[in-house]
Amino acid sequence: MAKQTKKQKIRAALDGEKLYTVTEALATLREHKSKFDETVEVAMNLGVDPRHADQMVRGMVSLPSGTGKDVKVAVFARGDNAEKALAAGADKVGAEDLMEDMQNGNLNYDRVIATPDMMGVVGRLGKVLGPKGLMPNPKLGTVTPNVEQAVKDAKAGQVEFRVEKLGIIHSGLGKLSFSDDALIANFKALTDAVVKAKPSGAKGKYVRKVTLTSSMGPGLKVDLAEVEGA
Repeated sequence: MAKQTKKQKIRAALDGEKLYTVTEALATLREHKSKFDETVEVAMNLGVDPRHADQMVRGMVSLPSGTGKDVKVAVFARGDNAEKALAAGADKVGAEDLMEDMQNGNLNYDRVIATPDMMGVVGRLGKVLGPKGLMPNPKLGTVTPNVEQAVKDAKAGQVEFRVEKLGIIHSGLGKLSFSDDALIANFKALTDAVVKAKPSGAKGKYVRKVTLTSSMGPGLKVDLAEVEGA
């Protein structure tokens, strides 16, 4: 018989049907933590079919406790806006030179931001940035004249959420070393934002299942009573 992995042993020892409060789930994840600082993640199963435009769920939310991750930001801007983006902490700022760099495969960024006047340049990167979910979008605040604030928000813990084709949203909530209060604040901010983003085409129960996990930990079902509006 194949040897069980640590993750399999943990799963076998837990009641897979138990519903946890967020506090209980975090305590359980800490009991089984690994030697490195794991990322705490949430998965939300939604009653939507994102193949239909009126059932797409997507947005941005600022996590009050941050993500614990160094967010790499690229900005398309010129002149004063380029200088402001650099001063705000952008990792790379440019115009046609940045476009060519990305076309050559240099795409190691978590967020791409652009001023409106740069969209003629950015538009040529649709096939490159689109599949990675990095294409700047005015609805998400990543096409904006205020690149300084957009960079600061991205660096401070603003995350994008987007429903996958199976109706699931995945997002990191921070590190297991964060306090319970910090992780609960992030959980509330994210789940509230997803509930508020309920699309017009969603029918029946919207939030169907919520799971908390960590990088190497088990998936724990969260009581939907913990999610406001669910």
